[in-house]
Amino acid sequence: MFVILKAAFNRGLNTFVFNFYCQAAASVLLLPIAFFRERKNMSSMTFGLLFKIFLFALIGNTLGINLINVALRFTSATAQSAITNSKPVITFCFALLLRMESVKLSSPYGIAKVTGVMLCFPGVLVIALFAGPSLSPVNHHALHANHTSSNPMGRVTWIKGTFLKLIGDMIRCMWIIGQAALLKEYPNKMLVTVTQCVFSTFQSLVVAAVAERDMSRWKLGLDVSLLAIIYTGFLVTGVSNYLQVWCLEVKGPVFVAAWFPLCFVFTLFCSSFFLGEIVRLGSILGGILLVGGLYSMLWGKSKETMIEPCSEVKTMFSAQDEKEETKPEENNNHRKKQEDEVSAYAVEQV
Repeated sequence: MFVILKAAFNRGLNTFVFNFYCQAAASVLLLPIAFFRERKNMSSMTFGLLFKIFLFALIGNTLGINLINVALRFTSATAQSAITNSKPVITFCFALLLRMESVKLSSPYGIAKVTGVMLCFPGVLVIALFAGPSLSPVNHHALHANHTSSNPMGRVTWIKGTFLKLIGDMIRCMWIIGQAALLKEYPNKMLVTVTQCVFSTFQSLVVAAVAERDMSRWKLGLDVSLLAIIYTGFLVTGVSNYLQVWCLEVKGPVFVAAWFPLCFVFTLFCSSFFLGEIVRLGSILGGILLVGGLYSMLWGKSKETMIEPCSEVKTMFSAQDEKEETKPEENNNHRKKQEDEVSAYAVEQV
């Protein structure tokens, strides 16, 4: 996605116009599905719920994605993909501030999570502030090099784009945490997703109309701009997001996030081969720091997740033992029943 979008933006596609077309394409894809599957549940959506979804669409799909697209225009596909690895760590930080997560510094797993946070933000700074020597592109015939290190104004633009990407990712992470609370209130994922896409389509139309008043820039031809809209609107927003949700339900969030660094490797190669981008050493070093921070945080989180169910079972047994000491006459049958319940609980947790 980053490579195709970068190619489209290089050819002059306005980022705000693109977001409008992308949200519209996603709405066209999802609206018929939602109508046939959820039309009986549409009446259950109250005005207060619709207002909340409108705000979520404004924050996540309109503001957040527009910032990320502008950041991509200012930097490279490789840098953008590298910074994306910080999203799980940023989400963890916000969850920690909201007391949805906890850190035990006396535990090696808690230290690993803190280490992950401490590695990620230096990684972003390295990408922003250190260019380093350039690596020769794989494809020398489609060179669209961005000589940011030799051009002072280009370097300022690069730094601006890096931090715009970070801010955009932070907004999207806040949106993800808010989505969890919203889905607890109204657990219909399809209607929430479709409604946000529809709201964001109209919001993005207003933003694009203000940002780009030359209607000739809105026209689409059979080129990479149309490919970017179709690919992002249908495959990424539709197919890819559905597959991620399915993977989350089957294997959990740690398994899904563990594959993020592979996107960085693919983008590094594709941007060099298809776009002829000159990849800077700073982007690679920063990406390595970000990937290291991601895996450190994920390792600590996964280990704690495995320990928690065992601790709960142990607590249940301890409480039962105390109860039996106070009432020995109810020992036999009650003990057998509780052991069966705890065993079933342990199997369910595993």
